[in-house]
Amino acid sequence: MKLKKINTNLQKALQEAGLTEPTTLQNDSFGTIKSGADCVIAGPSSEGKTTAIVIHVIQRLEKAFMQSPRALVIVQDKEKVLEMLEMFSKYAKYTDLRAYGVYEKTDMDEDKNQISDGIDVLIGTPQKLNDMFSTAGYDVNQLKMFIVDDTELLLKNRLESKISRVSNSIQKTQRIFFTDIITDRVEFLADRIMVEPIFLEMDEDDEES
Repeated sequence: MKLKKINTNLQKALQEAGLTEPTTLQNDSFGTIKSGADCVIAGPSSEGKTTAIVIHVIQRLEKAFMQSPRALVIVQDKEKVLEMLEMFSKYAKYTDLRAYGVYEKTDMDEDKNQISDGIDVLIGTPQKLNDMFSTAGYDVNQLKMFIVDDTELLLKNRLESKISRVSNSIQKTQRIFFTDIITDRVEFLADRIMVEPIFLEMDEDDEES
């Protein structure tokens, strides 16, 4: 995939998976996210937002480091957790990055054990992550990225408070929302928990051009 200064191991894995050209959203968001700025990235589902998340996390983290997670990704349900884990398995195969997923049916004790053994990326649903962060102390001092996928859908389901609670447990980190559209709720939450967020919105006309 042709992205400016992309990690060579990541690029190799993407090419082997058949991803040789980035979508407009993946290309346009690359520099913004790489800069470390808080941002909201919006675009249609055809633009590969979930793939973009995985690419950016691998690009930023590069390799396993210590025990505590350095990227936290909030997704809507078990299916999305499993989908993203599969993507990490494919696109991070030339790294030693460790991704782990949690959702409502995973065992809390097992989750704690896996995390304490050492992970780099933690993927989970809002309810599960909220339960985990409220019942046990986790070291979030190494966290570099706090990402929410399908943000407008999660907020439509009134999950703002759970996302906010997880965010509030984290001090300094880059916060990123991926969303189909920037609704008033998305904008309000971004302004509340982010520092001078950048809004990058792409519509169907941009995609066609």
